[in-house]
Amino acid sequence: MPASDSAPALDTIPADRWVDALPASVVAHLPRDGVTVFTVDDDASDTAQFSARYGFGLEDCANTIVLRYRKAGADHYAALVSLGSRRLDVNGAVKAHLGAQRLSFAKREEATGLTGMEFGGITAFGVPADWRILVDAAVTARERVVMGAGVRVAKLLLAPALLAAQPRVEVAALTLAS
Repeated sequence: MPASDSAPALDTIPADRWVDALPASVVAHLPRDGVTVFTVDDDASDTAQFSARYGFGLEDCANTIVLRYRKAGADHYAALVSLGSRRLDVNGAVKAHLGAQRLSFAKREEATGLTGMEFGGITAFGVPADWRILVDAAVTARERVVMGAGVRVAKLLLAPALLAAQPRVEVAALTLAS
């Protein structure tokens, strides 16, 4: 799947070692079949650096963003998965889909504290059970995507259908082409 033949080979982590490499909440929610977990350099974990170093296009990088929103007088959280090549329609489609009165990106400390994951590695697999999980429809149109694995030094490679099939996942058009 890497777009470049000069990209480094993927150093995969076998499923029986996931427990040693990933947060327990991620391992508990990650499908055992159809997911490849591989290591990456910490300094290349962020989307643009990852794409450049490992040869994956931004259109195949699915980022998980933690949102904090106010609805019915209470604060709530959601995980939103979108492609690195698209722009979130935060004040339009996302706000409407959540039925939010106010919406913001969670602060780094808040996102990591609530998920138990590292910033730059947050994934929709294993977020708190009371969170909504939104997946942009453009993600599900891809054959395979790369996304965070809960830590900065690992990534997941999977068919988006595996993500869409997870409990609590809501697929909707939430982005605009960049």
